Amino acid sequence: MWFNHPKPVGSRKPVATLVQQHLDPNARIIATPVHQSASLHAIDPAALNAIEFSVRYGFWEYVGFMWQHAHYLIRRRRIAAPTSWYMQCKSTWSAAFHFFMQGRSRSTYQFTIDRHGIVRTGPGGVTLIGWDDVTGMRTYSAGRMLLLKRGTLPIPARCLDQGQANSLAGYAQWIKAVG
Repeated sequence: MWFNHPKPVGSRKPVATLVQQHLDPNARIIATPVHQSASLHAIDPAALNAIEFSVRYGFWEYVGFMWQHAHYLIRRRRIAAPTSWYMQCKSTWSAAFHFFMQGRSRSTYQFTIDRHGIVRTGPGGVTLIGWDDVTGMRTYSAGRMLLLKRGTLPIPARCLDQGQANSLAGYAQWIKAVG
């Protein structure tokens, strides 16, 4: 009966809670982590506005993101042509299969991106992603891809207006300056 064996304390997945914030419009204080404060001042503050949008991923859109990202990863590792094609097809097929089986095209995700991090709200709950978990941001034909320490987060360009796209570009510069 090893299924009933208790887990040690702290071995469970951490759970995030969303805390209501009361914002004072007259306040000018911006809380930033200590290691990011120097790089934050190098970027234009107007370029780091908060972004709120919702996404309902399409199957072919997601497959396009994964195809381009797999190509980037394989090319970065300098793998020869026949093997790279096989790996790119296999990786993209696997991502498409999981996208379909998890039913992600049936769900709408709400995103909030600000100086404190990324909040994604979906059918599975709220996911909080701090900027220290973001390793980079890539630009693909359908939008941008946030590269996380554990996974990726595609952001389609069709979901952003021009101001939000400019703010996201500012965050991309910030990530590059911090990294």
